[in-house]
Amino acid sequence: MASAFNFRRTGLALLTVACTAVLVWFGYGLNPLWPLLWFAPLPVLLLATRPARQVALIAFAGWFLGCLTYVHYFSMLHVPWPVVLSIEALLFTGAVLLYRALLLRGATWIALVSIPALWTSAEYLFSLTTSGGTAGSLAYTQLRFLPILQLASVTGPWGISFAILLFPATLATAWHLRRTAPAQALRICAAGLGALALMLLFGVVRLAEPAVRQPVKVGLITSDIAANDSIVPTGADASRIFRDYAAVAKGLIARGASVIVMPEKLAVVANADPREADAVFQPLADQAGATLVAGVLRIDPPHQYNRALVYTPHAAPLTYDKEHMLPPFESPLTPGTSLTFLPHSPAPWGIAICKDMDFTNPARRYGLAGVGLLLVPAWDFNVDRAWHGHIAILRGVEDGFSIARAAKNGYLTVSDNRGRILGEVRSDSAPMATLLVSVPTAHDSTVYLLLGDWFAWLSLALFALAFARLFYGNS
Repeated sequence: MASAFNFRRTGLALLTVACTAVLVWFGYGLNPLWPLLWFAPLPVLLLATRPARQVALIAFAGWFLGCLTYVHYFSMLHVPWPVVLSIEALLFTGAVLLYRALLLRGATWIALVSIPALWTSAEYLFSLTTSGGTAGSLAYTQLRFLPILQLASVTGPWGISFAILLFPATLATAWHLRRTAPAQALRICAAGLGALALMLLFGVVRLAEPAVRQPVKVGLITSDIAANDSIVPTGADASRIFRDYAAVAKGLIARGASVIVMPEKLAVVANADPREADAVFQPLADQAGATLVAGVLRIDPPHQYNRALVYTPHAAPLTYDKEHMLPPFESPLTPGTSLTFLPHSPAPWGIAICKDMDFTNPARRYGLAGVGLLLVPAWDFNVDRAWHGHIAILRGVEDGFSIARAAKNGYLTVSDNRGRILGEVRSDSAPMATLLVSVPTAHDSTVYLLLGDWFAWLSLALFALAFARLFYGNS
């Protein structure tokens, strides 16, 4: 009888690991199915009252196996995936053990928020201390779930991650209390699910608000053909690729485009060489009355910059240097420190480059300056076109501006300040892929712009309270 009982317990544990792994694999990968992650922690939390060692093993195994979906991608980026995935699995395991300890002590309300508070706190601290910024946040799994995405306008990404984990914590806590304290289980459900319902209602109302458009037509161009799918060397090759892009830009301008965005690092521009880009793009900007943004690798010994060149009619070219580099590929480059603005009505425009959008800054600094449109040259890795290519969308929701992002090996994407994708095509859809979209350019003020990372600090405070509750206070 004992062996049969142990077999059932072992089978349930293995089934829990498998369910968690599958939900994480498909809900937290490069092409996430957003509803799945809301349920991914639930199987483990339902077993949280088991012995601590068993719970820890189940939690670690389920999350680690699910995160193996990233192995190929991390290997391609030279990221030590066993270390990174182990840290993620340990973080989830620690959150589950904290929840378990508080639940068994009868501290049910603080147990309820302990998991989302711990995880959100860790996301925030990682964003401040690692080269990935916010890229690992659970929030990016919800980019297609527009009502919950609006929460970023108040809390930044941190509130979305909190909400995702609050849902399974609520269900699991109510389950554990269903027999011993049914009235409290109902109160837990009412509070947790009620809070989530209010978040969704806020999102629905925000999405229903009429847009103040002041639109401008934006054209995006990229080319993934072999001759253009790397950083073209300076000289004749650089002049050739600039002319090719300019020829396509002329066609988009003829169709009404007022601004053209091209990818990052089209070619090398060396300080000692003639300014091939200026010779091609400045006359086009002057003649057409349009703005053109092109990315180059600028060599200016002893420095190298990932630079965006910005051409406006009858004015000296502007520049923007990328702030956040992708190691190890961009480790030798010098980061920029300044924002670049283009004066326009009703709101100015700004410039950022690719990985800059993985961080809450410089996007928030642009938002505080009242920018209505951010122009973003970029370069993705094909496999991450949906995941990394769409991270930028959340910055627009947080900071109140539309985004036009042109990436090699990714997408040409235009989104508004609600996170709605207004137009998108794959970069490999044509030898010179293009997109022409009418984009709203009015700035929208948000609570996140006013208060910044207040919710991350609230999560840190809740985590500290939960941790302290392990050692102080009566159950």
